[in-house]
Amino acid sequence: MSICIRIWLLLLVLHTLAVSVAARRERRNVLFIMADDLRTSLGCYGDSLVKSPNIDQMASKSQVFLNAYAQQAVCAPSRTSMLTSRRPDTTRVYDFNSYWRVQSGNYTTMPQHFKSRGYITMSVGKIFHPGIASNHTDDYPYSWSIPAYHPASFIFEKQKMCKGDDGELHANLLCAVNVTEQPGGTLPDLESTDEAVRLLKSQANHDAPFFLAVGFHKPHIPFRIPQEYLSLYPIDQMTLAPDPSVPELLPPVAYNPWADVRRRDDVQKLNISFPYGPIPKDFQLRIRQHYYAAVSYMDAQVGRLLSTLDELELADSTMVVFTSDHGWSLGEHGEWAKYSNYDVATRVPLIFYVPGVTARRQRLSPVESTFPFIDVLTQSELSFKNDRVIRNMVELVDVFPTVSYLAGLRAPQPCPDISFQEQLCTDGDNLAYTFRHRERGEDEEDIAFSQYPRPADTPQVNSDLPDLKDIKVMGYSLRSWDYRYTLWLGFNPKTFQVNVSDVHAGELYMLAGDPGQDQNIYSDSDHGVMTTKMASLPPTASLQMRMRLQLLYLSAGRKTSRRKV
Repeated sequence: MSICIRIWLLLLVLHTLAVSVAARRERRNVLFIMADDLRTSLGCYGDSLVKSPNIDQMASKSQVFLNAYAQQAVCAPSRTSMLTSRRPDTTRVYDFNSYWRVQSGNYTTMPQHFKSRGYITMSVGKIFHPGIASNHTDDYPYSWSIPAYHPASFIFEKQKMCKGDDGELHANLLCAVNVTEQPGGTLPDLESTDEAVRLLKSQANHDAPFFLAVGFHKPHIPFRIPQEYLSLYPIDQMTLAPDPSVPELLPPVAYNPWADVRRRDDVQKLNISFPYGPIPKDFQLRIRQHYYAAVSYMDAQVGRLLSTLDELELADSTMVVFTSDHGWSLGEHGEWAKYSNYDVATRVPLIFYVPGVTARRQRLSPVESTFPFIDVLTQSELSFKNDRVIRNMVELVDVFPTVSYLAGLRAPQPCPDISFQEQLCTDGDNLAYTFRHRERGEDEEDIAFSQYPRPADTPQVNSDLPDLKDIKVMGYSLRSWDYRYTLWLGFNPKTFQVNVSDVHAGELYMLAGDPGQDQNIYSDSDHGVMTTKMASLPPTASLQMRMRLQLLYLSAGRKTSRRKV
């Protein structure tokens, strides 16, 4: 081989290595922030009551998905679904007592995907649901480079820590506290933020990119929060839910009897009848006050994280994703907590800050901050404008492929119809194209798909969270631009099979005239038609396709005014 050819080959190799190194340097760090039980009660989602300035500030420099939906409105199934990008019928995780790698398949998780591509992956707080659902290890060492961190003070979360009117400590739902009087003088989310800040500082000068996931425990109940945040929401300024009564035509199987709320000491004292209540109005107002205060407390922790990115000069190289595992009912439809297919339980915030895409990469001056901390307790009212919003339906299964692609990795490929043997694929969509093109209007084809299990056709003490063996009915729900359509179908927990001919009940809400989803127009005649149509479709048709065709059939006979973007 001539010396010229050798030199040419050497230069080619060096060039290839240089491009490879440059590509690695172009990979964005990821700060993935997840709240627990956070509905879209944020200023950037149009809530005029809440005070969430740090998240709103982030949203003003981000792309905001206004209609993002969880696949199941309870912690372990939703988190497993999002982090594997597989739907609950594929993970086969419907409760807290199943680990997907045992129950269904050895599916690659989002942090595992990043770890396999050279990222240092770290977990703080609640990302995977702890316990059996993540193999008592938060899926370590598959997903994380180091063992996951859990705040020590969380062990007190369900203990008697709340001072009652009698001066004694109770395990209450409403639990605003003096932090200095708590064990260790701290609370779980304060500890998690401290640890996340420490990890960010430890990664500031590393060559390898990082994926840091930070899961806050609030606004999940009990509302054990610093008492000063209640001052942001005077009780005389609180209002009840706009639709606090159980809808007249709501099928009993669809109702969430909020058993976990009922178990709290202060709620038990109210002697509320099972299953429909209602909770006394003065106590409803206090629940709403404490929920909003918990949101503001959690927002302050997000602000601490984001301002740390500034301090470490990481804001220009770190993508930030903010979301929640599901929503929470605050008295709508006479329900509290999650555990249903309604929008208030399934709709979540989903916000992407991508430097160089949603915001300019370089600051104008060294003193300019991307995310200056905003102390909601001391600063006056602030407002931010969202310049980039997506109104069409998206899902939490879309998060994994979208984060991967925007960080500079290859996104997982779409899963086949039957994907139990596929280790790495996605049931969601890569939403990266939405960052390049302005949304033109409503997309009638966009559907968000959620589901919830029940043990019986009527509310039971375990209706909120039945164990797998007790699931008898599965409520599958499609959310389109115009409708929420739900069918409650027979389910076999031993075979994980749904009986599409066994229709127990249905719900159909026309959102143009009924945005709160209070007027169920699914009728008995629809019930018979649906059973026939379900049975007549070919066996190869997926459940999503079957329901979609039925939705088209139902909507074809109904006139509705359609709002435009």
